[in-house]
Amino acid sequence: MNELLRGEADQIISASLHAVLPDEAVQRALKQFRPRGGKTLLVATGKAAWQMANAAVKALGHVDGGVVVTKYHHVMGDIPGVTCYEAGHPVPDENSFAGTRKALELVQGLRKQGGAKPRKYPLRAEDTVLFLLSGGGSALFEQPLIPGEELQSITNQLLASGADIVEMNTLRKRLSGVKGGRFAQACAPAQVFSVVLSDILGDPLDMIASGPAYPDSSTCAQAKAVVEKYGLHLSPRALALLDQETPKVLDNVETQITGSVRELCAAAATACARLGYEPFLLTDRLCCEAREAGSFLASILRTHAGEGKRVAYIAGGETVVHLTGRGLGGRNQELALAAAPGIAGLEGAAVFSVGSDGTDGPCDAAGGYVDGDTLAALTAAGKDVFAVLRDNDAYHALQAVGGLVFTGPTGTNVNDVAVALLRG
Repeated sequence: MNELLRGEADQIISASLHAVLPDEAVQRALKQFRPRGGKTLLVATGKAAWQMANAAVKALGHVDGGVVVTKYHHVMGDIPGVTCYEAGHPVPDENSFAGTRKALELVQGLRKQGGAKPRKYPLRAEDTVLFLLSGGGSALFEQPLIPGEELQSITNQLLASGADIVEMNTLRKRLSGVKGGRFAQACAPAQVFSVVLSDILGDPLDMIASGPAYPDSSTCAQAKAVVEKYGLHLSPRALALLDQETPKVLDNVETQITGSVRELCAAAATACARLGYEPFLLTDRLCCEAREAGSFLASILRTHAGEGKRVAYIAGGETVVHLTGRGLGGRNQELALAAAPGIAGLEGAAVFSVGSDGTDGPCDAAGGYVDGDTLAALTAAGKDVFAVLRDNDAYHALQAVGGLVFTGPTGTNVNDVAVALLRG
């Protein structure tokens, strides 16, 4: 491994992630927040939910009640007036459902008196729900309209099929009691002030975390087309739900979008320039197969090797992985590993890719790193790159050669960034 390049990669990753932490972004959005004089309740969901909620309560001073539903190991402490729940991602679990129920009870005004059954004390028009939303909310924030086991099965089918996030959310909205604008409906007549940390290319508000508080632009026909395209198996009940249209108009919501993959790419470019590289932004809408993206970045480095220039090529977005094996890893690790053959033997060349939330797939790594020495190291360790990719086992291959990137949970979630470095 080229220790100099690896050190520079780690510096770029750290600086990029620090620049897109949600604290400042939430405080910036809250400058537009005007409570209406009644109660202010807080509901936050997604991978960055705890960080966003913590920043919001600090900025506001207090809230009259709140619920956070985030990913396991993402709660970093107590928040005054707020109850925090950790739940499953990318597949919803019983804790996802339980945390969402608590959020619905909060906004629907359910209260217990002694040992009595819950009674409803509904919100009023002068009350406000501060809704903080980040990527991952599609799994974490869920009230399924079908049995939870079937919803988990459908989610697993979508993940394995290579469906992109828009296709996944188009389908999942119609199987949920909170997605596709239905959570905002549950808050009425209270007003909803929604602060959104975007994790979808182009920032489509109805698709981020499946748009719990935004009118849905997708149609029943599009949801059915996703089922047909990927040959998904749905029960008659689930298929019937695909014919029930989602809200197209919501008059009790104001939305502020803050933070996106564009900011992440800009931060990476600044960090590269600080290290003496000339940065080039290739795209902030990368959306192909992970291994194809890795091969493409390697090809760019191979083309420009020997020109004597110190350059960095940056691509932000979210690739997909079509599962063909049973290995461990994520899209960023697979992207990096797929670049290794293309830059093999190139001195001063490296490719790395990380998820801004600090997790990549169902493992503890944020992404992966390879350089011109990686292929030889993998071969020496008995790893065939192409066999590893077929088995989707990038984690163990990169682990064997020190190519995993660890950041821990970052508290943000604005897609991924991949960087190809060439020292010239």
